[in-house]
This record gives sequence, structure tokens and C-alpha cells, in this order.
Amino acid sequence: MRGRQRYKCSTCKYVWIWKSRWKNIIDKDKLYEDRAIHRQTYQELSVRNKIGIRTVQKYLDESWVIVKDKMNVREIVLLIDTTYFGKIWLMVFKDKSSKKILHHTIVDYETNEEYRRWVYQLQSEWWIIKAIVCDWRRGLLWWFEDIPTQMCHFHQIQIVRRNITKNPILEENKELKKIVSRLPRTDKEWFRIELERWHKKYQAFIQEKWVNSLGKSYYTHKRTRTAYYSLKRNLEYLFIYQDYMWELDIPNTTNWLEWMFGQLKWKVTLHRWLRADRKLKLILYLLNSR
Repeated sequence: MRGRQRYKCSTCKYVWIWKSRWKNIIDKDKLYEDRAIHRQTYQELSVRNKIGIRTVQKYLDESWVIVKDKMNVREIVLLIDTTYFGKIWLMVFKDKSSKKILHHTIVDYETNEEYRRWVYQLQSEWWIIKAIVCDWRRGLLWWFEDIPTQMCHFHQIQIVRRNITKNPILEENKELKKIVSRLPRTDKEWFRIELERWHKKYQAFIQEKWVNSLGKSYYTHKRTRTAYYSLKRNLEYLFIYQDYMWELDIPNTTNWLEWMFGQLKWKVTLHRWLRADRKLKLILYLLNSR
């Protein structure tokens, strides 16, 4: 009948025509979107699309990661930072004004060389970088001599807090904490004068030493020294946003990146026990879909 095969039962003489089996067409990209964005489980995707769980995993592995269109070339204020998802280190470069991610890459470790390499790569693509905001890494702040570099206030406060604790006992540390707490709400001149006043008042305290049984001397209050000299060393980079306040809108923290990292980690945590390659693909998908 119309070119289709007919069959007949030899017992009951029933005749029927073979019908082609309905083919379930699956949109793999839509399937991955349901998995990553809408947080569907393998079981839910299997029931919804009427396919097996192994087939769901196969289609998810075959889907493509979104590649976003490039922005128009213009002047930018660059926010840079690195976070990690277990053994996966993610380095991100984001524009402050448009809140667009200009570049992201997977690195083995967070190093100054990687930062410099990709900053120069962005410049070679005709991005005009007017300023950089970053956290504290030894040597990173003064690595870009021709670009104003602002150190994140939050990271500076955390350095001091790690050394003198959140609730210090010594009077010297209490005064230093009080000075640091005014960092986001003061100017460079006041902060410098307060630091000099603190150092002059407690110079003998931070120079105090003790000698062990082998005759080797050590500073008694090493953590307090570390906190003070961190502030003194980074002072020139803590108020760059005020020096250029009439020309550029430079933030004094990298909180926009930290907030984004928090959102990414929360979404990745919802998909537990992922294989390393699947976790990496999920991270890149979520990052590119923003």
C-alpha cells in the first residue's frame, strides 16, 4: 500500500502496515541550557525528553559553549581577578562601565606574568585601558607603569585583619585597626598623616626583638609590622581612584568581580559530582551566558 510493507498474522489472519517509528528530535543546546541555567537534573531531563540518562549525558557533552559577540573597541577601566573551582583556576578581565567580560582564561596558577600577558593582549586588540583595579599581589601593582593601577580596599583591609585579627587585644593594634577602618571614607593625605603618627608613637613597639637560645634575634610583634608596612608600601596605590576622579570613574574595590564569582560558584555547586571536563564546560557556559 503506497509503497509500504504489509504484514499478515498466520494465525488470526490480521493484516497491518509497518509505520515508521517517531523520531525524537532533541535540541542539544536547549538541553544544556535547561541543565545549566534552569538547574534540571539528569532524571528530570530524561523524563521530559523521553530519552535515557546516558543519552542525556551524551547530548550534553556534544553541545557547544556559547561564544559572545565582541564589543566595540573603546576606552575601558579594567577589573582583573582570579578565582578557583577546586583545581580549576579562572582568570577574568571585566570592563567596569559596560560590566562586560572582555576575556577569561583557565590558568594553572594566578601569576603576574599571566595578568601582564593578557593585558598586553587586550591592548594589541586596540582596547584603550585607562586604569586597572586589582587585588594585592607582590609586584603586580607596579607592574603596569604606564597604566594607573588601583588596589582593592577590601583586600587591603583583609591583609591587615589577618595579621592583627578582627578583635585585637593590644592597644597598638586597636589604633591601627581604627585607622584602617577609615580607608574607604578618607583621602590620601589624612591616611598618610595618621600612619606616620601611629608609627612615631609605636616605633619602639614594632622594633622590639627577642633572642632565642641560639642567639638569633626575631621581631616580637611580627604580624603588627606586616600589617603596618603593607599599608605603607601600598599607600600610593590605594587612592588612585581619587587622583583621577574628575577624569575616570574608577572603583576602589573589585567587588563586582567578587559578586560574579559568588554567583558562579553557587550555580556550579548545585551540580555536584561533575567530572572535571564537564565542570569546566559548565563554568564556561555560565560565564559566556551572562
